[in-house]
Order: sequence, then C-alpha cells, then structure tokens
Amino acid sequence: MTRQPQYRCLFLIFIAMAVCTSVIVSARPSAAQECQCRNVPGGYPCPSGCEKCSVGVDCSDSCGAELRWENMRPLPFGLYGPGGYAGPSRLAHLGEYRLRPGDEVQVFYLITRSQSSGMYRLTPGDSILIESVTNPEYTRGTLENGLVIQPDGTITVRLLGQVRAAGLSISQLKEVLNEEYEKYSNEPAIDVTPVKTNTLAEDVRAAVGGQNGFSQQAITVRVMPDGKIRLPGIGEVCVQGFSLGELKREMNLRYREIVVGLETEPILATQAPHYVHVLGEVGTPNRIQLEGPTTVLGAIASSGGHLPTGNLRQVVVFRRAEDWRLISTMLDLQGAIYGKRPTPADEIWVRDGDVIIVPARPIVRFDNWVQQIFTNGVYGLIPPGLQYGNSSN
Repeated sequence: MTRQPQYRCLFLIFIAMAVCTSVIVSARPSAAQECQCRNVPGGYPCPSGCEKCSVGVDCSDSCGAELRWENMRPLPFGLYGPGGYAGPSRLAHLGEYRLRPGDEVQVFYLITRSQSSGMYRLTPGDSILIESVTNPEYTRGTLENGLVIQPDGTITVRLLGQVRAAGLSISQLKEVLNEEYEKYSNEPAIDVTPVKTNTLAEDVRAAVGGQNGFSQQAITVRVMPDGKIRLPGIGEVCVQGFSLGELKREMNLRYREIVVGLETEPILATQAPHYVHVLGEVGTPNRIQLEGPTTVLGAIASSGGHLPTGNLRQVVVFRRAEDWRLISTMLDLQGAIYGKRPTPADEIWVRDGDVIIVPARPIVRFDNWVQQIFTNGVYGLIPPGLQYGNSSN
C-alpha cells in the first residue's frame, strides 16, 4: 500500500510526457512543409513518398557578401539522382577561348570556286587562249592546252613579246592586246578565252591534301612560342589571343587577297596544357596539370592536401597579369577547411601559371628558428662537455 502513491506518480509523469510529446510533434511542421520541397522532373523521390530535401547555403542570397552557416535554407541538392551525373550542369567556365602557344589548330579547306564580288583576275599558273579572227598568226594556245601565265605574271605573244597578264581580268587583257596589236594591224580583233583558272586554289589544296585530292582537306598547325602559325600560301599569321572566329576571319581575308573560291574553317584540335605550382606545407609539393576548372582548395587537394603544420590563414597565390607583371593575393582558407565558412570568398579559381604557397604556421617557423640558431648554431659550436658545465680540467 505504501508503494501505490509512487507508482501513481510515475504513471502520471509518463502520461504527461506522452501528451507533451504529442503536442510538440503535432506542432512541428512536416518535412515537406519545413523544407518546402517539390518533386522535380528527373528527381528520385523516396519509395515511401517522402520528398528529398536538403538545406545549405547559396552565395547568391547575399548579393555577393559572405554568408555563415546560420544562413542555411532549403536547397535542391537532391535534384539529380546518383549514378551517371555527378552534379548539376554549369554554364561555360570560359566565355570565349583565346589561342595560346602550344595549342594545335586544325584548319579545314573548302574550295568553293566562287567569287563573292568583282571580276576574276588572272594569276600565275592560269592558262588562256588568244586568237584573232582577222589574223590567225596572232593565235596562241588551244582549248586543250592554253597559254600559261608565267610565275612573273607575264605571257609571251607574237610580235609583242612579254605582256603583263597577272592581275588583269579577261576583258582588261583583251583590251591591252588589241591596243598593242593595232600598231601592226588595223583590225586585230583579238579575243581572249580562259582555259584554266583559279590554279592557286588547286595548289593550296595540293599542299594540304595531296595532288589526288582524296586525302582529308585539312592541316594541323601548332601555335609557336612567338604566337604564330604557318599556313600554305600565306605564310606566317600571328594568332595568339585570337578566338576561333577571329582566326577564321583573318585567314579568309588573307587568302582572298591571293586566291578565289577558298574558304577555311579552324577548330581547336588540342589545347596546350595548363599548369599550376603548389609549394609549402602540402603532402606533395609539385606542378599539377589543370584538366578542368580548378580552385585553390582543389589544387591543394591534388597536391596531397595540407599538412598539420600549414598556415591556411595565409595561403599566397602569385599570378602573372596579361603584361607579365606580378600580382599576388593572400587567402584565408582555414574556416573553409574546418567547415566553419560555407561560402568562403577566398576560394578562387586558379589560372595557368599560378604559384600557390601554403606557408608554415608561425609556431613552426619559430621552432625552426630556435633549432637553427640555438641547437644547430650556438650549441653546435660548443663542445658537449662545456654545454653541461663539465671541464676536462
């Protein structure tokens, strides 16, 4: 009988706890209400019907300022399921690629045989037929084997000798010959017929794909350290800093100055390797190759990670500007490493040629100084017996 009040108190306490728990649970919003998640096309909802929901920090919520973990809000981290895709799609990391030494460019050649404007002007290698109705002796060449314009741009005709033909249209050459032959005949009636033209385009094609024309009409060139490439027919072209669109316009403009009906299309065949150097208190100080967009923390991780002796509050990045002047910055990555800064403003993208240094902590540098000065310096000069006050006397 004496234990009944005790059991009754325990029973009442248990009932009160159950009521409080039910009130708290009923007052607490559901996971969907708390996170305000929605099923997204392509998502992977739980088989039980529970919607995926994760919370995180988005730097776009702060107008560029840095946030803290207290600013967490629901984010669609579960938008993509596990497997073939590792993360959400991103916009292009680089708006427009600019050529640099070491890049390999493949240039495709298309012979269109059409001229966009103006009259066709004869070039060395073209062949023509010169004939006269009134005087057959003035005739030179045939429709099967025309009179070839020589490398110096001239042709040799009866009575007149060498006559300049390169750079003239068919009608202009006809007028010149008639004017010259009027010195020897009242009505020379010279007519000029093109037999084979646009031979320079054929020469360029032969230089690129061979004489038979069955090989691929493309050539691969490497951007040299001076930023130039060499192309058949036009020689050196400075391309460093060009986009592919700018390179296409430059090449086509140069080819149009010497040849008709030739179009080029460049593509980036191989990109020159990009490297950054990571030094200091890291697992493996080394040069690492950038195979994709990489941040400072990513570069440090690729070098074996930071050592416990590394000072992550003063990570230094040296960089060369466009005019090769040296610029540098100091980054505080300790909060990000320790998980205390969700959107660290110091976590920047690296670029080719950067030198990243993870210095030692101040206490480590002090210990090294003490060891160098006292242990290896001062005490290293004192005989062991004198260090402890002992004397051979």
